Amino acid sequence: MSLFRLTLRNVLHRRFLSLLTVCAVAVTVAFIVLLTLSRESVEQGAKKGYGPFDLVIGAAGSETQLVLNTFYHIGAPTGNIPLAALEQARQDQSVAEAYAMTTGDNYKGFPIVGLESGYFFTRYGGARLHEGSMYAHTGETVVGSYVAKSLGLKVGDTFSGAHGLVQEEDLESAEAEHGEEHGEEHDAEHAHGSFRYTVTGILPELHTPDDRAVFTTVDYAWAVHGLAPEDREITAVLVKPASLLGAHNLKQELDGSNGVQAVYTSKAVSDVLNAVDQGSRLLSVLTAICVLLAGISILLSLIAAAGERTKDVGLLRLLGKSRGYVWLTLTCEGLLVTATGLIAGLLLGHLGAYLLKDALFAQAGIQIQPYHWTPEHWLIALGAITIGLLSSLGPAFRMYRMHPLALFKS
Repeated sequence: MSLFRLTLRNVLHRRFLSLLTVCAVAVTVAFIVLLTLSRESVEQGAKKGYGPFDLVIGAAGSETQLVLNTFYHIGAPTGNIPLAALEQARQDQSVAEAYAMTTGDNYKGFPIVGLESGYFFTRYGGARLHEGSMYAHTGETVVGSYVAKSLGLKVGDTFSGAHGLVQEEDLESAEAEHGEEHGEEHDAEHAHGSFRYTVTGILPELHTPDDRAVFTTVDYAWAVHGLAPEDREITAVLVKPASLLGAHNLKQELDGSNGVQAVYTSKAVSDVLNAVDQGSRLLSVLTAICVLLAGISILLSLIAAAGERTKDVGLLRLLGKSRGYVWLTLTCEGLLVTATGLIAGLLLGHLGAYLLKDALFAQAGIQIQPYHWTPEHWLIALGAITIGLLSSLGPAFRMYRMHPLALFKS
C-alpha cells in the first residue's frame, strides 16, 4: 500500500475527529482571508476615493466627517457654506479646478448629490456614460451604476427624492409616530415629493463610491426649497490645486474664516485608515487565538491517532518498514488534514467576501474583490502548512523513537 493511500485510509478511519480538525483549520483560514481582503479593499478604496481633489472646503466641524460625506457619501454634511467660497477658490491662481457640491437629500437611501458636471471629466477623464447623456438642467440626474442596478433605474425614469439621509418610508413612519411635532418636516417632505427628477444618464462602473450616488445640478436644493438668491448656500467645494504649495496657501487663507474650514483630503483619509489599522490590530489578536486553537486541534487529533494505531505501527516496523516511513505516515496525515482545511478555508473566505461585497459597498462604498489573490494568500498558505507540520512532529517523533516490540505493550 502506498504512503498516500495509507494516510488517506487513516484519516477516513477517524472521520469525525478529522472533520473537526479540518473545520478548525478552514474557519481560521477563511477568517484571515476575509480580513485580508477587507483590509486591502478599505485601503485601496480610501486611496482612490477622492481622486485629484487634494483639498475640500466646507463648514467648520469634523474634518473626517466633511471628507467622508463629500467623497465617500457617508454620514451627514458638516453644514453649509456661503456660495462666495466657491468664487474665492476659483479666483485663486493656485487652483486648477474647483467644483461646488450640495447634499442632504436621498432617493431610497442613496444620496442625491448636486455637483457640477465638470467634476466627472476632471476626475475620470474621457470616460463615457454607460447610457444616456450628462445632466444639464435642474431636475435632470445621472445615476451611479450600483444605484441603477439596485433600483432598476433606466434613462427616462422619473422619481421624487426625500429629505435627509434615510429612506423616504422611514421618514414617513417617523412623522406618523410623532405627529404634529414634526409638521415642518412633513411640509419639507411634501416639497420634496412634488419635485420630480428625470434620469438622463447612467454612469459606467467607476469602482469608487460614486457608483452608489445620484448626481444632479448644484441648484437642485435651491429649487426644492424655493430659496432666494441671497439665501443660496453650498455644502462643499472640491478643489484640485495646481500645486501642493497652492493648496497650502488656499488652506491658510480660508481655514477658520466665517465658519469655513479647508481640509487636506489625504490627511483626513489617513486618520480614517489609522483608525482601521487599530481595529485590525484587535482582530489580529483574535486571529492569533484562532491560529493557536487550530494548531492545538491538529496536535490533539494526531496524538489520538498515534494512540489508536500503536499496534499498527508496530506491525509495520516488524514487516520491515523503516522509522522514517512510520514518521512520514503521521506527518503526512497532519499535512493532509491541514491542506484540506486550507483549501476549504480559502474557498470559504472568498465565498464570504462575495456574499458581503454588496453589503459593504452599500454601507461604506468600499468594493471588496472576492476573486482577488494577494501576496498575503501565499503567506497564509505557508503559515497553515507550517503549523500543520509543527503540530505533526511531536506525535510522529514519539512513534519514531519507540522499539517495534514496545509498541505492542499494553
